[in-house]
Amino acid sequence: MSFAIAFLAILLERMVGYPRQLLDAIGHPVMWMGKLITILEERGNHPDLPDQRRRQNGFAMIGLALAVTLLISLIIIAITRSAPFGLIFEIFFASTLIAQKELGRAVKAVAEGLRSSLEEGREAVSHIVGRDPHNLDEDGVARGAVESLAENASDGVVAPIFYLMLFGLPGIALYKMINTADSMVGHKNARFKDFGYASAKLDDLANFIPARITAFFFTVAAKFKEGFDAKAAWRSARRDAMWHKSPNAGWPEAAMGGAIGVKLGGPRDYDGETVELAHMGEGKERVDADDIDRAVALYWFALTLILGTLLVLAAFFN
Repeated sequence: MSFAIAFLAILLERMVGYPRQLLDAIGHPVMWMGKLITILEERGNHPDLPDQRRRQNGFAMIGLALAVTLLISLIIIAITRSAPFGLIFEIFFASTLIAQKELGRAVKAVAEGLRSSLEEGREAVSHIVGRDPHNLDEDGVARGAVESLAENASDGVVAPIFYLMLFGLPGIALYKMINTADSMVGHKNARFKDFGYASAKLDDLANFIPARITAFFFTVAAKFKEGFDAKAAWRSARRDAMWHKSPNAGWPEAAMGGAIGVKLGGPRDYDGETVELAHMGEGKERVDADDIDRAVALYWFALTLILGTLLVLAAFFN
C-alpha cells in the first residue's frame, strides 16, 4: 500500500500544496518539529557544558525527537486505518511532508525577481539559501537558486517520497525530523559542532541513497527533454560529486549543472566568511534567470517521471 500512498501523496501535494489557511491556523508539521528541537536544544546545549557532554546530549536529543515522531505517526495510522475514509487523511498527512510545489514556486520567484531588478532577485533568493544575499550579483543570485533547487529536490522531495514508499507515514515523518534537526543544529560552528554532531551524521546517512536517485532522475529527465544534456549530467555527477563538502549534495547539484550546461559551486559567503567550494557541472561560467527557468523545467519533468514510476510500482506491487 505504501507505493499507492506515495503516489497519491505526491500527486496531492503537487496539485494543492499546503493550504495557506491551514498554515495560518495551525502552522506546519515541520514547524512543530522545529519547536520540539528548539526546546530540547535549549535544555541540552548549555555553553558551559563540556564538549563531550554536549555531544552526548545531542545524541539524546535526536533519539528523543525521533521517538516522539514515531509515536505520533503510529497513533495517526491507528486512527486513520480504523476510521471510514481514514486513508484519505493518511495521504494528506504524508503530503504535508513533501515540499515539491513550494520549492518550485520559490525558485521560480527568483527568476521573476531578477528580471525585475537585482534587489528583487536578492530578496527572493534570501528565502531559499543560507548564504548572505546582499552582496550577490546576478550570477550569484541565479547560481544560489539553481543549487538550492537541486539540493532541496533531494532533501525536500525525493528523500521524503523514498522513505514514505519504504516505510509509510512513520518513514516520511522520521526522515523529516532528521532533516529538520540537521538544518537547525547540524552546523560546524562553536555552538552546534558537538550538540549537532549526531543529527548531521544521521542526515548524511539518511540522504545517501535519495541524493543519488535524484541525480539519476535529473539525468533521465535530461535524456528525454529537449535542450538538456544527459551525458554531461551523469558525467558531472560521477566526476564532481565527490569534491562537494557534503557527501550527498554534490550528486544532484552536479547532475543539474551538467544537464543545463552551467558550472555551479565555487566560492561563496556565509556570515561574512568566504568559503571555497568545488565546481559542480560543466558549461558556461555565469548563471542567469533563463538558467533558473531551465532548471525548474527539468525539476518538474524529473518529478513527473518519479510520479509515473510510483504509479507503475503501485500497479504491480500493491
